[in-house]
Amino acid sequence: MNVTEYRLGLALVTASAIAWSTAGFFTRLVPLDSWTMLAWRGIFGAIGIAVVILAMERRNAWRVVRTMAWPGWLYAIVSAVGMVLFITSLRHTTVAHVAVIYATVPFIAAALGWLVMRERPSRNAIIASLAALAGVALMVGLGAEGGLFGDLLALGMTFCMAAMMVIARRFHDIPTMPAACLSALLSGLVCWPFGEPLAVSAYDLTILAMFGLVNSAVGLAMFTLGARLLPAIETALIGSLDAPLAPLWVWLAFGETPGLSTLAGGLIVFIAVAVHILVEARRRQAVASPPDGEPGLVS
Repeated sequence: MNVTEYRLGLALVTASAIAWSTAGFFTRLVPLDSWTMLAWRGIFGAIGIAVVILAMERRNAWRVVRTMAWPGWLYAIVSAVGMVLFITSLRHTTVAHVAVIYATVPFIAAALGWLVMRERPSRNAIIASLAALAGVALMVGLGAEGGLFGDLLALGMTFCMAAMMVIARRFHDIPTMPAACLSALLSGLVCWPFGEPLAVSAYDLTILAMFGLVNSAVGLAMFTLGARLLPAIETALIGSLDAPLAPLWVWLAFGETPGLSTLAGGLIVFIAVAVHILVEARRRQAVASPPDGEPGLVS
């Protein structure tokens, strides 16, 4: 992988983390049950991605979707299953437990990446992931009020996210946008029967459309594109920016001041990700541009 591709991957995955971090902001705007919100989130997300596909492919759009091979379908199904597990886990354990369990995704992604592709994570990535995990744990706490069943569901969701990163990394020829569109659509259809999506007001539907376009369409599309360009552990590490960014938007919009532990934990996550990006960027630049007289290597 060259330096340009690496930087593009960083930008795309960072954009996906920013988009996904808006979930708390949008859920505060609409007082609806989780199933209804996530049903419309998936539907509007799929519509948004479909519009982009039509604009890019025009007459070939349907052919691109129809000829999508099994890796693309696998990616979409794993993503939809992960969303269902995530929703269900929140009903059986605390948000804090789900957040801490999900913060282990860099290590699960690294293990799957090694098993599938023999891609060994760098020492810097492992250290940064440990620091990010500590930061998330500090933010949400480690109380004993969770439930074992819910924790297991959250662990299953974490495995699904790690698998998505590895699939996108392993199969570069996946039609990323159709796979992301199908993933959003499946998650919306799965949630539809469990909520009351037809009982929402026009105002709520407008907010839900924005939720789907920003959080689902942008987030899922950027993640799917960026995950192909980065090692799985780095994709997961940068994705951890979701945790400290989420309370930031709620604070800016609703004036809810985060606690000291949230600020300290969020700062640790930011520092861990920033330091890793700087160190890794310098290392790759040095490899790509060696001293005069020495051959360059691009990893």
